[in-house]
Amino acid sequence: MAGGSTPIASVTNAYTHLMDPNRTWYNNRRLVALNAWIVLLLITSSTNGYDGSMMNGLQSLTQWETYFDRPTKGRLGLLNAIQNIGALAGYPFAPYLSDGLGRRLTVFLGALIMCIAVAIQTAAQSVGMFIGARFLIGFGLTFAANAAPMLVTELSYPKYRAPLTSTYNSLCAAWATFGTFHINNTWAWRVPSLLQAIPSILQVLFVLFAPESPRWLVSKGREEEALKILAYYHADSNEDDPLVKYEFEEIKAAIEFDRTVAANVGWKSFLSTPGNRKRVRIIIAIAFFSQWSANGLVSYYLNKILTSIGVTSPTIQLLINGILQLAWALAASSMVERFGRRLLFLTSVVGMTLFFTLQTICTARFEINGNESAAHAVIALIFLYYASYDLAFTPLIVTYTLEILPYNIRAKGFTIFNFTISLALIFNQYVNPIALAAIAWKYYLVYCVWLVCEGVFLYFFVIETKNRTLEETAAIFDGTTATDGIANNAAVEAGVVHEIKVDPQPSSYDA
Repeated sequence: MAGGSTPIASVTNAYTHLMDPNRTWYNNRRLVALNAWIVLLLITSSTNGYDGSMMNGLQSLTQWETYFDRPTKGRLGLLNAIQNIGALAGYPFAPYLSDGLGRRLTVFLGALIMCIAVAIQTAAQSVGMFIGARFLIGFGLTFAANAAPMLVTELSYPKYRAPLTSTYNSLCAAWATFGTFHINNTWAWRVPSLLQAIPSILQVLFVLFAPESPRWLVSKGREEEALKILAYYHADSNEDDPLVKYEFEEIKAAIEFDRTVAANVGWKSFLSTPGNRKRVRIIIAIAFFSQWSANGLVSYYLNKILTSIGVTSPTIQLLINGILQLAWALAASSMVERFGRRLLFLTSVVGMTLFFTLQTICTARFEINGNESAAHAVIALIFLYYASYDLAFTPLIVTYTLEILPYNIRAKGFTIFNFTISLALIFNQYVNPIALAAIAWKYYLVYCVWLVCEGVFLYFFVIETKNRTLEETAAIFDGTTATDGIANNAAVEAGVVHEIKVDPQPSSYDA
């Protein structure tokens, strides 16, 4: 260490004093390469985001509607929901593949299944063939979507972990359907379907060349390989770098703590300790909230909402769909460490409640008396609603879930998160079109009340986690003793002095 000085680490951000301030993502060749691999993993989310945009756009294409005999109500709900039903079938296997085969190989397997499924979907000659292909897409996506974000958060350079993980879910591709709208045959919907395979094809070709998770390697006793990966990407292959030594020792300490002290192994552990019960409560809640915040009405049925306020042009509907998908998500990812998780969650839910309530009022005004000004206001309010939603529920739900879970139960806990989302989506995709057809704008009132309930839960139970290492963040649910123990042990083994500065937590911390 230069000049014989001893780096100081802090509980509020143990890596701050250990990182070289001159090593940034754009001027360090190793970090550029690492972030390129992370981008390859992040595009997994685009398959899922693309699906919502594609199905939304296809409903505005007369070529698709005609070919599949204009599906409505339950049949339309099945076409949208079947991918999530396929995902449900994959959940029992996903965590065991991620923990057993490794993160990379699980992403590869999921991507390969999706490539096959997209080929079947693109060549579909009947509704049954289209539905079967979408089931298989969901099945393969479960494996890739379980492993990819974990590999992102476990590989990232500490300075960029939260923003990069938060970018997951922010990638979407609504514009493909808009671009093919004017093709006057079935390729108007087959081309967008085919494009859905691009992320999976790239992953099949390249993901096995990416680095494996150092956490997974340590858990399998392959500590030398883990150290080499950390050193190569985080310190230009210097295994004696203070940052690398601290990361490596903290990973080992956290995994050993979870195995021996906290007994964080297996499904029963989620209910066996107060810390894990807190985790499950929050994970299930934010997963449901991410789909039950009225966003399901816009994500899959935007064309019906716009038609209800007099915007009937397919071109305009598709244009609005594309703008909505691109507006705020990526920008919100950059705010995660600056403003903190708790503030973003609370600001998001307050904004959604306000703008969706106003949207409900304006929609009612238009349907009752045909007020065109109210119809135009609805479009503006949809944009404002999405801006609020994207402050937290696009960038944070994956980040927050992964960082509060200890390594030994991370794959299983993330499966609980994804399983909950699938259940919420299936409910939305079946119930929303039926309810909208039956009671129209009055159905919005249900979500107005529900958004208030979400705000109350988030206020009392979301714990701030910004500026902590991945291992320290996971440990705070087990108490400050666990957090300090892991951090101090890592500091001693790595040869750094640990300056303890524990951030105060909201009163719900000890609930």
